[in-house]
Amino acid sequence: MSGKLIVFEGVEGCGKTTQMQLCAEWLQSLGVSVVLTREPGGTELGLHLRRLLLSKSENTLIAEVTELLLYAADRSQHVEQELKPNLAGGKFILCDRYTDSTIAYQGYGRGLSMTIINQLNYIATGGLESDLTIWLDVDVEVGLARKLGGEVGLDRIEQEAIAFHRRVQQGYAELAASGSGQIVRVDGSLDKETVQQTIQGILGDRLLSSVR
Repeated sequence: MSGKLIVFEGVEGCGKTTQMQLCAEWLQSLGVSVVLTREPGGTELGLHLRRLLLSKSENTLIAEVTELLLYAADRSQHVEQELKPNLAGGKFILCDRYTDSTIAYQGYGRGLSMTIINQLNYIATGGLESDLTIWLDVDVEVGLARKLGGEVGLDRIEQEAIAFHRRVQQGYAELAASGSGQIVRVDGSLDKETVQQTIQGILGDRLLSSVR
């Protein structure tokens, strides 16, 4: 079986981590070899970049273009070190965020040039696209409330103003409506079991015909 890149996207608190873990367990039960990874932070270098990008510090303000370039650097390393080798090995990769996050957060959220973002995404990925992107769609207020109710404090991105998160959500909605069919919306406000059943149905229809 050829490898597949399945990306999970959405605003903060949309449930990506939970759904990826449930999805991995299901795929493994079908005999599929699965790799779980994330951006930023899917490599050793990426872990250092993740700390720089997400740590909140009043003394170290990251410029918006610097932020964009750091995400691109993380992605470039991730693609070369983790994604390409595992895809070549026939693995199903479940990836927490990929290029659409940059479009939604730095493009819609920050208002940076989409032309530059698209160029950087292409440079960082070498043109590697996801086979399927699951967009877990929840209201930003619901997602942030989930984060606030957790044990870990909010990171630098999560602490952005609500208007920023709404622009990010708009970005995902417009990407999903673009008509490519690569991004599939899943209602992330439902209970986790229902969400997982929906995701399994999507993967079964689109990617798993050879193992069913």
